[in-house]
Amino acid sequence: MVEVITLVSASYYVTNPFNPDKLWAMPREFSAGGVVARRATDGWEVAVIEPRSEDRERTTGKRPVKQVLALPKGLVDPGEKPEETAAREVFEETGLRGEILTKLKDIKYVYVRTWGDKQRVFKIVSFYLLRYQSGTIDQISKDMRIEVKQALWIPLADSEKRLSYRGEKEVIVLAQKYLQEHAEEAK
Repeated sequence: MVEVITLVSASYYVTNPFNPDKLWAMPREFSAGGVVARRATDGWEVAVIEPRSEDRERTTGKRPVKQVLALPKGLVDPGEKPEETAAREVFEETGLRGEILTKLKDIKYVYVRTWGDKQRVFKIVSFYLLRYQSGTIDQISKDMRIEVKQALWIPLADSEKRLSYRGEKEVIVLAQKYLQEHAEEAK
């Protein structure tokens, strides 16, 4: 009897979510980001970014694509602690410096890389609440404009509705709760 061996691409095992025995092989990424808050005359404001994406900047017919607003975040560099990454990414993407008050939440999700190997990637993003200290919103380097179209302050009260990603909306709710419970400390 002749045994037939079927060769299956290694990426099948890495990216196939329906093969639980091989999920261990899925690439992982660790990122961190921040909710920068400051007091304004009408309450708290938070810094958000509008990421730059060719797909989002195109329009389909007469309907423009909805504006995407997100929290600043990025990959944790080797040897860097997540809270250091959060502060660095906030500065790089918004132009603001802040003091970390607390860790808010880890968001976990799977995405498919749109570049290179098209792998499914398991990602964890740790979010921190930062009290604004200095800097001017949207004053970022020319190199960062590849990633960030604009950075802006928005009212914290409206931010849950305006952010585009479900996990980040949950982070904002936690930031609101923390700021209400620690109003004196957060000043």
